[in-house]
Amino acid sequence: MSVETKLDTGKGSGTLVSKLGDTLRHAIVTGQFPPGSRLPSEAQLTETHGVSRTVVREAIAALRADRLVEARQGAGVFVLEPPSSTPSSMLSFPSIDLARVSSMIELLELRTAVEVEAAGLAALRRSPAQEEVILERHYAVRACLEASRPTSEADFALHLAIAEATNNPRFREFLTMIGRSLIPRAALRSDDSETDQTAYIKLLDEEHEAIVAAISDGDEEAAREAMRSHLRGSQLRYRSLLRELRESVR
Repeated sequence: MSVETKLDTGKGSGTLVSKLGDTLRHAIVTGQFPPGSRLPSEAQLTETHGVSRTVVREAIAALRADRLVEARQGAGVFVLEPPSSTPSSMLSFPSIDLARVSSMIELLELRTAVEVEAAGLAALRRSPAQEEVILERHYAVRACLEASRPTSEADFALHLAIAEATNNPRFREFLTMIGRSLIPRAALRSDDSETDQTAYIKLLDEEHEAIVAAISDGDEEAAREAMRSHLRGSQLRYRSLLRELRESVR
């Protein structure tokens, strides 16, 4: 999608605002406008996309509300850095020990409460550009699985893309605070057979596929249920591992 594509002016202003917002959002997400760069001026956007100044202002306002850009008086509108962390004063988990399976289960339960809602909202609110990013992140996880590469980075990016598609920045902030280290991956252990690993990889891909398809279809309840099933499945796999660890120390 080019940021210089003119929009269909035969539609209402509300639709034009949404279309321009999606176009600019896609350009930001794909790096055409990297963090720190300045967006074209209001006059340039008006001319490039064939819309009124009011449409441009409302589209920029929507991006500002999502914390994708900020206006600097006398300088223009600049792309913001994606939030890399949330101040610890907002919420912290002082007793979490990532080396303990029980702590991972506790955090998975918390993630389930948040991400089930995020999946439902993403199904309702995602823009076409956000939907495209979710699909790209899903295929990136699949590529890692097929190549037997670590998936935690790609998996985390997929969940962040779903949180972003809620268009409520608090969901992304929450997941960013928890961090990619909490993406379940203990179900694959060094002593698992090749058949076990293949079955797990297939299951993980199917779980992600169900979530992504429901969001793409705009099916709120199916998206919630698919995310719930995915994260509860992770909890069950960790509980199985916990039982095995307990039995090994008897």
